[in-house]
Amino acid sequence: MADDSGGPIARILTAATKVERNEVGATVLSFVMVFLVMAAYFLLRPVRDAMASDWSREEVGVLWTLTFFLSLAAVIVYGGIISRIPFARVVPSVYAFFAVTFLGFYANSLVGGDAEVVRQAFYVWVSLFALFNTSVFWSFMSGLFNREQAPRLFGIIAVGASTGAIVGPAITTFFADRIGALNLMPVAAVMLLAVMPIVSRLERLKVSALGNAGLQADLSRHQRLGKNPFSGIEIFIRDPFMRSIGLFIFLYVLMGTVFYQELREALSVYELDRRAQIQSGIDLAVNSLAILTAVFFTGRVATRFGMAATLALIPLLLAGGWLIVAAAPLMPVLVGLQIARRAGNYAVTRPGREMLFTVVDPESRYKAKPVVDIVIYRGGDAINVWFYNFLTASWGLGLGLAGVALIAAALSVVWALTGVYLGRAYESKNDSGSPEPAGAPT
Repeated sequence: MADDSGGPIARILTAATKVERNEVGATVLSFVMVFLVMAAYFLLRPVRDAMASDWSREEVGVLWTLTFFLSLAAVIVYGGIISRIPFARVVPSVYAFFAVTFLGFYANSLVGGDAEVVRQAFYVWVSLFALFNTSVFWSFMSGLFNREQAPRLFGIIAVGASTGAIVGPAITTFFADRIGALNLMPVAAVMLLAVMPIVSRLERLKVSALGNAGLQADLSRHQRLGKNPFSGIEIFIRDPFMRSIGLFIFLYVLMGTVFYQELREALSVYELDRRAQIQSGIDLAVNSLAILTAVFFTGRVATRFGMAATLALIPLLLAGGWLIVAAAPLMPVLVGLQIARRAGNYAVTRPGREMLFTVVDPESRYKAKPVVDIVIYRGGDAINVWFYNFLTASWGLGLGLAGVALIAAALSVVWALTGVYLGRAYESKNDSGSPEPAGAPT
């Protein structure tokens, strides 16, 4: 239990949240770490998306396809590399690698070359980084905090991600025209390099303040993973728990695709400036609501009602929301539901699904998790956009918003049931102790 000592930050956190005094240091550093990671990404995302305006739909479609295949190849290569270096170097090495690549893109922009090829390569690379950065971060978190701590703390840590998602684009908005958009690349690289000492400090706090020296995937020790680079894919295929997480994420991506496409159609009647205002207003509402929800709600739901309720909450909310959209297919209703979905994902669903990886072995956490987070996610993008086109296009079912909403409501129920299954499996593993490692080296 926490004692009565501590500074003002500790007193504020313990009063407003479920963070105990001995966990304050690790929680604050984890918050800062994900803030830097997300700020670096959201600093570069507007630069990436601005480049896409110069390309045709076909060119963008080709780049999305390339992103999926690059993601698959990257996960395999990543699985082979981390098998050959100690755990203590895994996380900082990933962020240092991406930092160096962004510095490389920046150096190339200074010396010239084939600008169009470099711009398209940058677009694909940032799209890969978008998922890799968060996957690696939450892998680290699931090996840092134990099963009792994760439900209480992950929601608070996720606030750092939402804060970074606000600060990153704000920097781009205010400074891109002054210093040049390409000059933001080294700024993002510095943010990623600043993560490295934080990782080192968190490893020490894991053993000291958190008391988790015996936790699986102890990054403070010179442990290594199995050397098979395909073991992550193999674990995903044969482990029903990992496959269920994959299905959960696939259905999440499906919901995001439907919202993206429907809002794109709904906003097409407005001028560009008005569209930008609406989108920025949605982003502001999403991140503000996500911060409030994560601080005061997520930890309490996870600890009081359990993981099954936590994972099923947002899908069930969406199921009801889609029925409202079907009855009143209006843009304000769709926008309101989109805000609730995205905020709920950042504050509840994402921390909840990351808690699932606290009950798996190191091989699954560091090798199979990227398969789920990156390959399934990008594969879901490619599949779901064609599924949506089939539902709405004249060569398909030709459904309107109301019809799409009814199908989305039914799929949201399937998503919720998947969450219930995962939550019960998590609690079962939690009660029985650590599972036998599915892919651990013999």
